[in-house]
Amino acid sequence: MIVDLARRRVTIRKFLSKEVSIQKIIRIIEVGRQAPSGANRQPWRFIVVSDAGLKRRIREECEKIERGFHRKVPEWMKKWLSEKKITPIKKFLTEAPYLIVVCSEKTAVYHVQSIWLSIGYMLLAIEEEGLATVTYTPSRTAGIRELLKIPDGYIAEAILPVGLVSCISLRIIVRLMRNDVAVAFPPSSS
Repeated sequence: MIVDLARRRVTIRKFLSKEVSIQKIIRIIEVGRQAPSGANRQPWRFIVVSDAGLKRRIREECEKIERGFHRKVPEWMKKWLSEKKITPIKKFLTEAPYLIVVCSEKTAVYHVQSIWLSIGYMLLAIEEEGLATVTYTPSRTAGIRELLKIPDGYIAEAILPVGLVSCISLRIIVRLMRNDVAVAFPPSSS
């Protein structure tokens, strides 16, 4: 069941350097294409990157952006980032065998909402394929746009590094209980 995929899925930032079949990546993108979109505009474009040199340049650009971001954030956020062990270093961008750069057509109605529906579908497909990812959202993407020659009118919304899990953290992910996030209307009288 889809709920089992959702329960199993965790964010992974460490990948094995083992090869992954391109057919799995194609199936993941096929699932992403099936997502609903505002006015059926289907504003997504997917760029698959496997070239080590290009992944390295993407990583360098992202780390440059992240260093600037980490310098500018308020102290409370610096503390939070430190506690979560989130640093400007993004090894996953070169460790994963594939990067799926998810782009959206900026002028499409509801393009951001549509893209994130597509990404949600893809996250479950990645889990179903026995692979893992992290949804990485660089704060600025002009350099990535230039590196990948993303056409005018499109923006890189997220990068999904996709690969096999290197190690699984034993941390327990606590989810809110169903009663904490869902309310029935009218409220039941029982």
